[in-house]
Parts: sequence; C-alpha cells; structure tokens
Amino acid sequence: MTTTTTELSETTLLRFATAGSVDDGKSTLVGRLLHDSKSVLADQLEAVERASANRGQDGPDLALLTDGLRAEREQGITIDVAYRYFATPRRRFILADTPGHVQYTRNMVTGASTAELTVILVDARNGVVEQTRRHAAIAALLRVPHVVLAVNKMDLVDYREAVFAAIAEEFTAYATELGIPDVTAIPISALAGDNVVEPSATMDWYGGPTVLEHLETVPVSHDLAHCHARLPVQYVIRPQTAEHPDYRGYAGQIAAGSFRVGERVMVLPSGRTTTISGIDLLGKPVDVAWTTQSVTILLTDDIDVSRGDLIVPSKDAPQATQDIEATVCHVADQPLTVGHRVLLKHGTRTVKAIVKDIPSRLTLDDLSLHPHPEQLVANDIGRVKIRTAEPLPVDSYADSRRTGSFILIDPADGTTLTAGMVGDSFATPVPTHDDQADDDGWDF
Repeated sequence: MTTTTTELSETTLLRFATAGSVDDGKSTLVGRLLHDSKSVLADQLEAVERASANRGQDGPDLALLTDGLRAEREQGITIDVAYRYFATPRRRFILADTPGHVQYTRNMVTGASTAELTVILVDARNGVVEQTRRHAAIAALLRVPHVVLAVNKMDLVDYREAVFAAIAEEFTAYATELGIPDVTAIPISALAGDNVVEPSATMDWYGGPTVLEHLETVPVSHDLAHCHARLPVQYVIRPQTAEHPDYRGYAGQIAAGSFRVGERVMVLPSGRTTTISGIDLLGKPVDVAWTTQSVTILLTDDIDVSRGDLIVPSKDAPQATQDIEATVCHVADQPLTVGHRVLLKHGTRTVKAIVKDIPSRLTLDDLSLHPHPEQLVANDIGRVKIRTAEPLPVDSYADSRRTGSFILIDPADGTTLTAGMVGDSFATPVPTHDDQADDDGWDF
C-alpha cells in the first residue's frame, strides 16, 4: 500500500529503540518489521539477497537490512546504532536498532535517549539475563514511557505458552520495581515472522497485538511540547546587510515548549529579561514556534547573549546552580572517580567541573545500592555529585529529558565519559563523603 504525503502529514510520529542481548535477534526483528510492512526498497532487498547468497544462505538474512558496517556483517553482531525511517498509513516511525553486546551498552543509551518506546528482546531459551536487566534499568533511567518485551525465538521452544508466561512475569516484576509505567509482552519469532507484522497461526493461545500493531496504537504524548520552554543558543546571527543593517538574532533548536512573539523571556545565566520581538523560521517570520523547530529569535533589547546561553520564559526560569546531583550511566572504558576533573556539556554550554562524590552504584540483580563505590566503570549506573565552575540553569530530568540531561567529557582528549540525568531516579542517594580539597584551579 502506498502512503501519500497528505496521509503522512496527518499521522503521528513514534521514536522507538530496540535492545537485547547478543544473538537475541534484534536486527532480524527490525529486518522482518521493515520487510513485512513493505518498507524495504527493491534494490535494498536485492542487495541483502545477494549478500546472503554469498554467505551460503538459502534465503535473505533480514538482519543485513540494519547491520551495515563491514565488521557487523563479519562478526554477525550489531556494533553501531542503526537508524531507520519508515511509515505505515497509521503512523511514522524513527527506529534506533541498538547493539546487544555489553561492550556497546553505551550505544543503547544514545539510541534510547530520545525514544518514547523501547523494544527489549529476550531469547525464549535463555529468559531474563543480566543484559536484559541492564537494558530495562537504562530504559527506566531515561524515563522511556513504554516498554515492549518481545520474547523471541518461540519457534525454538515449540511455541509453549508456559515458557512465555514465566519470562513475561519475571520481567514485568523487575520493570515494576524500576518504576517503568507500561510493559507489553509479546511472544514472537522474528525469523519466521510470528506476531511481528502478521498474527501467528501457531500461537493461538496469544490474543494480544502484534509488534507492529502495538507500535501503531501506543499513545504518543510528545510531552516536550508541554514542558517549560527552553532555547539553548547555538549561534548569534548578524548578517550586517544593507537590507538589515541592525539585524541581531539568536539561533538554536527549541529543546522544549513553545515561544511566541511578544512573550517576556529571560536570558540565563545572566538573568537579564526582555521581550521577543520576532521569530524567524526557515527565513520567514512566524508568530509562534515549538519543540524541535530550529529558529532565530529576535529580542527587543540589545543585551549580551552568546552561544551557550539559555532563553526561557521569565515566569518559568530554572534556578541556576553550581552543585548538580544526578543519576548517570558511565559509558567510557576509563573509570569515573571521586575528584575526577571533567567538562560538563549541558545543551550548547560546556563548563569545567569536578566529581565531588559518588554516593552509590546500582546493583542490577536485586536493585540494591552499593554505597560509596569511589568509582564507576563502563556500563555502571550510579549517583554522582558534581560541582561546576559556572552556574548552570538545569531542569530536573523528570520535567524535561532535553534540558535535564548532560554529558561528562574528558578534557584531555574529548572522550565522552558519562551520560547524566539531573535529579532523583530509582537510585536513592546515601550520605556523601566530605568534599575533597583541590588546589590546582579546579576547586570551585
């Protein structure tokens, strides 16, 4: 069925990510989803068929539709996050197929950071494993509102309902402890196509939706549009042309909420207030602009605004602070330690910072907290306290996933160390160490 441009403009958009352990069948599921929903171009399918034949396979290996890197094809694992765009008459989709290997858990954080739904795959033969729990914890940490548990390879356990029911019960109980609000369990065989796009003829005991049906009907809130308005300034535009000799605009992508001409706003961290005199969108003036649109805002008063500043409504301005408490997922090979000197990037602003304390690390098996671990290693989830060199206007991650998040960067080589979410999460802070003194210019 062909979807017209008019139909697409009237459908909603769902961003979702896949996750699961190595060999659970994520790439095959994505390939099956694209193939059976008629979202694969003929030349793409032909290329997959040729590559599969060269490897001695009888039919097309649908996993190759997403595993595009040579190393991925050679090793048979997903390494990079593969983004795919497709649509049905009911909805448009942006899909992030994330790696399952524990070494690449950091990529799952990237893929799920903007997702409204995460599909977590489980091999029906293995059940819930440590990586399953880690992916569920990350989904909870990132406050992904919807989770689908896809129990894959049901064909290898003779499509037994009892196997599916036991896995679904264990995972749902764990997800409930994490605070995940919505879990939908679906038994599938990505290889055979059972319950992916079409209902399974061999699992008549299951009466729920297929994966695609659930993706098409799950509520999409787009809650960013209802958050407090935030515009991180990326560029200051001064064309200085004869037509516009006094033009001065502040350009960036609206991170949350909406802005209107005539609205009173505040520029942070300076705290200066003014009024929006104009908004340019794609070179044309508009009266209102909202989340994810890239715009240029013009202000009534000539005040000092530069890259890294944040434009917010005067009535909804966040409190700037130098002391940040957050839940983090450490993604680098080098540990994050107490006293670690880092760069903290929040929106378009980057400042020096020090890790003052690591109050706790989350134990994935039983969700207990290991107090004062002194360091976090790759893939650890924990609580940190950070002191920044300059005040930052941060929101709570619970209020805004965009302006309540940050990353920590190694100042020596620019490596991303840690992804952080401001405020409380499922990890409860415990008493902290005494602050350690620094005498080298990093003690803020």
